[in-house]
Amino acid sequence: MSTDTPIAHFVGGIPMADAESVFRRLGADLGPHVRRIPDGETGRRRMWISFVKDCLIESPDMEADPGEPVFQFIQFDGKVVFEIDQLRFKDGVIPSDVVFKTGYADDAIRNFATFDKLQSEGAIPAGVKYQICMATPLAITYMFVSPPTRPAFQKVYSDHLAAEVDRIMAELPHDRISYQWDVCQEVLMWEGYLDQSKHPDYHEEIFTSLAWVADLVPDDVELGYHLCYGSPGDEHLILPKDMGILVEIANGIAAGVRRPINYIHMPVPNDRNDEAYFAPLSGLKLPAGTDLYLGCVHHGDAGGNARKLEMAQKFARVAGVGAECGLGRGKPEFLADILGQHRKLAGG
Repeated sequence: MSTDTPIAHFVGGIPMADAESVFRRLGADLGPHVRRIPDGETGRRRMWISFVKDCLIESPDMEADPGEPVFQFIQFDGKVVFEIDQLRFKDGVIPSDVVFKTGYADDAIRNFATFDKLQSEGAIPAGVKYQICMATPLAITYMFVSPPTRPAFQKVYSDHLAAEVDRIMAELPHDRISYQWDVCQEVLMWEGYLDQSKHPDYHEEIFTSLAWVADLVPDDVELGYHLCYGSPGDEHLILPKDMGILVEIANGIAAGVRRPINYIHMPVPNDRNDEAYFAPLSGLKLPAGTDLYLGCVHHGDAGGNARKLEMAQKFARVAGVGAECGLGRGKPEFLADILGQHRKLAGG
């Protein structure tokens, strides 16, 4: 359906020391091929939401729930990637009085100042936007909080995220930023990976939450969604049968969000170069102005990456290419090749 040259899109994490290094590297290596550059989720954010878990554990208002077993995060091959205590509010704590300090807004505002300086110096091409990435409320709630505590926690944590977004929007220029919501636990729930997905209303809960986070972002700021199968071990947690569930979720997001969506990113496992994996894209129903980005870039596999893009283009227009997930947990020595793979698929 499409032979257009796609742009290069970076989901979030980049295995470098700090945001300035990320901005300089992507600006120099991919500048003509990108519309947005993230800060790389370096330092304490390298493991995506693990830093939020640390914030919750360190909170004087929360503790491990002794009535809930430790949750095991198990990869597709049976490997236990890590184990997580399920948390609850301590006895006597009033949830509405709890204050969380994730630092999302502090990081976004501080790193934009660096982005702005480098762009003014020409290290980042004019017109490229600063991409802010944030995990959804359900990601934190369903990963780190015990079931009895989730309703109260989700309300308080959602209020915290809303306040963080409000600060960012008050301080940064809307025409120079882009906002991306990372959607992982929701995909895992849909696949039945999490026991929590057995809740009969989880589909409705997911779409209600994903529409709510969209409303936090003003209409004059770009908005995107990254759908994800999780990659704490730098591999898919689940090996999906095909893109059917991703299409279902994308269609639900598109139908439920009232404001414009600029893109939805969907991942492709390394070993799926077959037409059957991509065939469900024929049922994708994105509105005009919402682009599909394909997470088809894998280290050391130029032929496979090109094949994935070719297969997807049989069923949908692909406007952007990227890795299947953030690169921050990957090996730094692979970065040069991965950037080259992005550049090649983007026509560089």
